[in-house]
Amino acid sequence: MADLTRWTVVPGGRTEYGPGVLAELPAFVDFVGHARVFVVTDRGLRATGIVGRVEKILAAAGIEHAVHEDVGPNPSTAELDRGAARLREFGVATVLALGGGSALDAAKGIALLAGNPGAAAADADRLWDARDGLPLIAVPTTAGTGAETNGFGVTEDRCTRRKVYIGHSSVRPRIAVLDPELTLALPAAVTAATGLDALVHGIESLASRGSTPFSAAYATQAVELVGRWLPVACRDGGDLAARSGLMLGAHLAGHALTLSGLGLVHGIGHALTAHTGTPHGVALAAVLEEVLAFGAPAYEATARALCRPGEAIEAVRGISGALGIKRPLRELGVAREDLPVIAADAVADTVTKNTPRLPSEAEVVELLRSVY
Repeated sequence: MADLTRWTVVPGGRTEYGPGVLAELPAFVDFVGHARVFVVTDRGLRATGIVGRVEKILAAAGIEHAVHEDVGPNPSTAELDRGAARLREFGVATVLALGGGSALDAAKGIALLAGNPGAAAADADRLWDARDGLPLIAVPTTAGTGAETNGFGVTEDRCTRRKVYIGHSSVRPRIAVLDPELTLALPAAVTAATGLDALVHGIESLASRGSTPFSAAYATQAVELVGRWLPVACRDGGDLAARSGLMLGAHLAGHALTLSGLGLVHGIGHALTAHTGTPHGVALAAVLEEVLAFGAPAYEATARALCRPGEAIEAVRGISGALGIKRPLRELGVAREDLPVIAADAVADTVTKNTPRLPSEAEVVELLRSVY
């Protein structure tokens, strides 16, 4: 039956994909239109050699640049404010977001705040109608978040211990540079956590209330690719084919979630990370199977994408088990008395309103107890 629903789909930015494509970075900077580059990256990436490689590419092309490396694993509103202040001092430039999801999310917030003097990251709710931020090029170095596909990010307000969404259409990356060679040296644990995030993006996008045939097309391919290549990449980090398939799947999952939104797995995951600092993918893995059971049969499309009709939970359990990523909440630093607060935060999270079966706080508490 034809779907008569009305949609608006805004085309995404330009995507450059393939091993070695990072070398073409100067041409991408030229395309965006600024002759100066402000690189935003995380504190640990320089040790991998990737930051130095980017600096050499920019320097060889005569591109003036600065590198801002003050981004942590779960970037705070204070970190975004500091980055925006430094970018304003540097002046008008293309912002090069380099790293995992945290660096990419932080770069979007920094670019937006820099274009709005006087604005603060803690005021994110009022920035959707702000003036345009500075343009971005995104270079992900993990295959997971899909942050290179959209103009919003997640930051942490540590005063209120809650996740804050910050974004604007102007800071959606103009170009996403997907070079799977940048992920070859990722440790298995990081590959598993970021890849699990990508898998959940596809799964939740397929089942969400906001799902459309457009988002489902992206999400189905994403689940197929990530489900196939994530376990391989974890077993053999040097397998370029696996790294390439995983990066492409994560990117498609990012497009899917941008169109459809996410759901309860991410609502709980955000709350767990805010309260304990648990890496995002690990927090998602802790409750993924249980949320699928809670929301069944809405996840049948996931089962089909993983070639296990009617067996979504079993298929996901097999992937998660192969990764060795699932942990009980007590091992993640959650105190039993914190479960009601975490449940309340999860239910209040914007993404939870998009989940196929809306939970009560009591139901989320019971779910959390089952994995404690």
